[in-house]
Amino acid sequence: MAWNSQGGGQGPWGGGGGNGGDGGPKGPTPPDIEEILRRIQDKLKSFLPGGAGGMSGLILIVIAVVVLWGASGFYRVDPGQQGVELLFGKFVKHTTPGLNYWFPAPIGEVLKPNVERTNTVTIGFREISQTRRGRGVGGRDVPQESLMLTSDQNIVDIDFVVQWRIKNAADFLFNIRDPEGTIKIAAESAMREIIGQTPLEGA
Repeated sequence: MAWNSQGGGQGPWGGGGGNGGDGGPKGPTPPDIEEILRRIQDKLKSFLPGGAGGMSGLILIVIAVVVLWGASGFYRVDPGQQGVELLFGKFVKHTTPGLNYWFPAPIGEVLKPNVERTNTVTIGFREISQTRRGRGVGGRDVPQESLMLTSDQNIVDIDFVVQWRIKNAADFLFNIRDPEGTIKIAAESAMREIIGQTPLEGA
């Protein structure tokens, strides 16, 4: 019994050869990478002055970036502050209030601590809270700081306040790890030495 041939090179089950014909199904067309790259290049060229002459445009952009970077080196020191100029993290000099110029980051850096503000350290007590006017309300005693021994072996309870200002900004920033803690320890030590040499009867 002869097979009835329909559709050309098809087999007995209508299978083979379907992908090779002109009218067969086709998969999705892959994107043209070269066309995409060309479009990106055209967009980049449109942002550069001069269009296709991109070299001169790049030079102008580099010059503009350098100028802006250099202009960022201007800084202002407010009244009461002292400028501290650093070069690669190393102290160079102090500057006075006003408009100044120094190397921009990351080459240079400027710190501006306040040298006229009066800082306060309490020894022997801590203020619990403050009113809206800035006045302390109540306090908490710190016995390990306030109890001191006199020369005649008596114990006195002393609370006091130390007020201090920054005299040298560079020393304050780089030569003392914890300025407030150091001042507290030094003041408490000095007070204990004075009390230890003073009898209670004569105090």
